[in-house]
Amino acid sequence: MTNITTWIDEYHKGSRFGLNGKILIKKTSKYQEIIVIENEYYGKALMLDGCWMTSLKDDKYYHECLVHPALSSIDEKSNVLIIGGGDGGTIRECVKYSRISKIDLVEIDEEVIKISKKFLREIGSEAWNDKRLEIHVDDGVKWVKKTRDNFYDVIFIDSSDPSEFSNLLFSDSFYKECKRILTPSGILATQSESPESFKNIHINILKTLKNIFKVSETMYSFVPIYPSGIWSWTFASSENLNLSKQNYDEVLKIEKGCEIWNLDFQNAAFKMMPNKIVKELDS
Repeated sequence: MTNITTWIDEYHKGSRFGLNGKILIKKTSKYQEIIVIENEYYGKALMLDGCWMTSLKDDKYYHECLVHPALSSIDEKSNVLIIGGGDGGTIRECVKYSRISKIDLVEIDEEVIKISKKFLREIGSEAWNDKRLEIHVDDGVKWVKKTRDNFYDVIFIDSSDPSEFSNLLFSDSFYKECKRILTPSGILATQSESPESFKNIHINILKTLKNIFKVSETMYSFVPIYPSGIWSWTFASSENLNLSKQNYDEVLKIEKGCEIWNLDFQNAAFKMMPNKIVKELDS
């Protein structure tokens, strides 16, 4: 079923968030339905099991916000773990940093990687060929459990919304395992859903991370293709976070090459918590 012009919608609480265009591929993998559609405005867009993941038009709203607050604050050579991220966007932003020594990408669904490399080449681009990258087709929860203590400096959780096979990535036990395998000053960076469309999940993530880690901070921005548009990313550590500090000159060059992220944008985004979320967290 390809080259058919049609509407593809994400349905959420009585609302539809859709794109019209040509279906480039529609395939069911071992884990989920995968669709790539090409829309006149958003370009190529990826949907997994009825939920929008990314598009060429707005992928940087998501990936730049996930990656740069953490990596721009890291001083030393770093080992990085990406859980999920099969579209390649998080890798693309990570490889901009010369101080990263190793990147492990753990993606459970190999078909997402294959389809993204073929139909969404503009997202991952040459990052897929970076020598520091190792791709592991594996379950992220199992990977974390078998990793030794204090191994990674940054962990990025670039997962889809909670579902039958991703629910454990939002669990207390998983976050505790992430804390165990992080270095003492390491940072967990995770997409933390929408305070509007997925309010209960969002609050649960924030409360859980606050209980497990010494400090956590949440930033808010926009991913237009997602339900309600507003999205969040949360950063947690066992030591104090210095996310408003750029620690080396290379970051200035990286900042100039970004479409969305810069330090001023980031600092403002960390001050955008809706008051209804503040109240629930304080209750």
